[in-house]
Amino acid sequence: MPEATERVSHGEPAWFVRKAPQFAMYAKRHHDDRVAFWAAAPAGAQADWVARDPGRFFVPPYVGGRGWIGVYLDVDDDRLDWDDIADIVDDAFRTVAPARLVARLDCPE
Repeated sequence: MPEATERVSHGEPAWFVRKAPQFAMYAKRHHDDRVAFWAAAPAGAQADWVARDPGRFFVPPYVGGRGWIGVYLDVDDDRLDWDDIADIVDDAFRTVAPARLVARLDCPE
């Protein structure tokens, strides 16, 4: 992701566009001790993912009210779909990144 950085936020690894805003974070200690990550999401995506499979996707605390999606990573391997995860992370970046950086994502130099 263009100009994405990783640093610790609230005791967990998190990913930011430049210095801010945050678009994704690892989440083990901030909800129910399950291994997961939270990601920004475009309007309506949170409800769509949770409706598809509430055993894999959830509304995270703190940021769920802003439409973020939670993704459990400690599910059975056959339920862990890396294509879904890639789509969610891509959407998260696109949700918070400036248009210029999204354009770079779409047309790499």
